[in-house]
Amino acid sequence: MKIMFDINKIIRPNIKNLKPYSSARDEFKGDASVYLDANENAFGSPLSQNYNRYPDPMAYDVKMELSKIKGVPARNIFVGNGSDEAIDILFRSFCNPGIDNVIIVPPTYGMYEVSANINDVQLKRVNLTEDYQLNLEGIAEAIDKNTKLIFICSPNNPTGNSINREDIETILANFEGIVVIDEAYINYSRQKSFIQELTEYANLVVLQTLSKAWGLAALRVGMAYASEEIIEVFNRVKPPYNINEASQKLALEALKNVKQVNDWIKEILKERDTLVLALKNFDFVIDIYPSDANFILVKTINADGIYQYLTQQGIIVRNRNKVELCEGCLRITVGTPEENQALINSLKNFKND
Repeated sequence: MKIMFDINKIIRPNIKNLKPYSSARDEFKGDASVYLDANENAFGSPLSQNYNRYPDPMAYDVKMELSKIKGVPARNIFVGNGSDEAIDILFRSFCNPGIDNVIIVPPTYGMYEVSANINDVQLKRVNLTEDYQLNLEGIAEAIDKNTKLIFICSPNNPTGNSINREDIETILANFEGIVVIDEAYINYSRQKSFIQELTEYANLVVLQTLSKAWGLAALRVGMAYASEEIIEVFNRVKPPYNINEASQKLALEALKNVKQVNDWIKEILKERDTLVLALKNFDFVIDIYPSDANFILVKTINADGIYQYLTQQGIIVRNRNKVELCEGCLRITVGTPEENQALINSLKNFKND
């Protein structure tokens, strides 16, 4: 039997009663010939393109384009300053500092812990199993009356694997708080997105980003997909103009090039397979874990030594040796064919002293 989710039971009282800031662009929607309402510089910008006017506070055009691509109504979409803004808003909206707690499943994306610490929210860790899947029994034992959020990254960072869908559905059906599924790498995965389950689970929040497959990391545009009532909370708490005009325009332009992104995804997956085969030839490589992302987690006999050596060669990978359950591991992003070959060529000269 599925537990009924009630947002009023978990939202912070001050957020429930919060009257959001009303910006000039909230109070007037539409077009006009003269704008004298927002104390902007009417003479323009010292740039080739004018940025003197405040942007759309709700990034409506971006949401509409995302709606077409994802098949989700715009009212179920929040656009944030990277998905990190959505993570922070979840803490500020639903977790009472010093009282509530959240659950994470390490090894996982480090920003969940940082946001918990910033917001003075207790963090409960329930480590993944040795095959990097959910410990359902451990999660069930960790949940108490003050547990508000559970974060699940799938495909997971830094391990690269997708989390078993049935296990996630079990948590969604039995947890009274919000389950946050971070799908930053979903474009590379063989599993379908949980966006399709939004109508099934009222307590579901799906995070995605334009930083990975879409190649827009510098623009800082992330998305949260959720029920209309949860999105309404996001919009109430966010800063008035959280996505700048330049990012909105460029994101909108990029979202019209789905074919280009899909072509890149195919090439990256092909390069990932080629990279895995090449790395298996080195005797200092112990294991390469299955990946549904644009990176691979490689277990080695000397992660620190290999990392330092590659750095000296001008090649930077991510050393995950000190991360629990990732001891001896390097996380390697799939690059261009030339970059991947440069990595392999450099490793051929590595000597494990």
